[in-house]
Amino acid sequence: MRILGIIGGTGIDQLDGLEIVELHEQETPFGAPSRAVQEGRLGRQRLFFLQRHGSPRAIPPHLVNYRANLWALQSLGVTDVVAINAVGGISADMRPGRLVIPDQIVDYTWGREHTFDTGADDTLMHIDFTYPYDRGLREALLETALHEQIPHRGDGVHGVMQGPRLETAAEIRRMASDGCDLVGMTGMPEAALARELGIAYASVCMVVNAAAGLDDKPLTLDMMRETLQREAAVVGRLLGALAACGRF
Repeated sequence: MRILGIIGGTGIDQLDGLEIVELHEQETPFGAPSRAVQEGRLGRQRLFFLQRHGSPRAIPPHLVNYRANLWALQSLGVTDVVAINAVGGISADMRPGRLVIPDQIVDYTWGREHTFDTGADDTLMHIDFTYPYDRGLREALLETALHEQIPHRGDGVHGVMQGPRLETAAEIRRMASDGCDLVGMTGMPEAALARELGIAYASVCMVVNAAAGLDDKPLTLDMMRETLQREAAVVGRLLGALAACGRF
């Protein structure tokens, strides 16, 4: 049986419509996750929800305990994870308000605990990461979005920067030349850790701003929050329909 987990990002502190039945204060070999994992029902479907940045505290992207978060979800039986990411748009069609289900990643992060492989058992964990997002879970998201008539882009390259500062215009130009369509701060090492644990993992990206240097307007948190509030409702509808699709 497949069990769905949702990792909420900036602007998704709670999952609308989730009837919480239990809170799990999980301890892991890697410390505590960002906050208690919520077990609940969305319609008739059982699922688990974890806010990546904690709540009400706000853990910055470079200090999120990604290993503990994924380990905690797996220990509760989660087999599939949909991660929600608030991102900036780089490509011309990645404007604020765009919903994207990316298919590739470029990792620019550094200094994060990015693997479960400690070398303790004398084996090397060389995972195949050619296609970083699970094909079956992506297809389920794409089919659900089409069925629900939710406008979206079904592919894209998610460039993941270190944060917490936003990027320079020159960095965005470099990312564009590298083939990145989106820029965020939390997509890695989360995706790779899920692959190491054998968890099917996919991302839903909400474009909340044009990346640095691509818009005459200055980047402000207030501007991003306005877009987040609008897109959070759309993402909630997508996730609710996914949970009810019969896969889980």
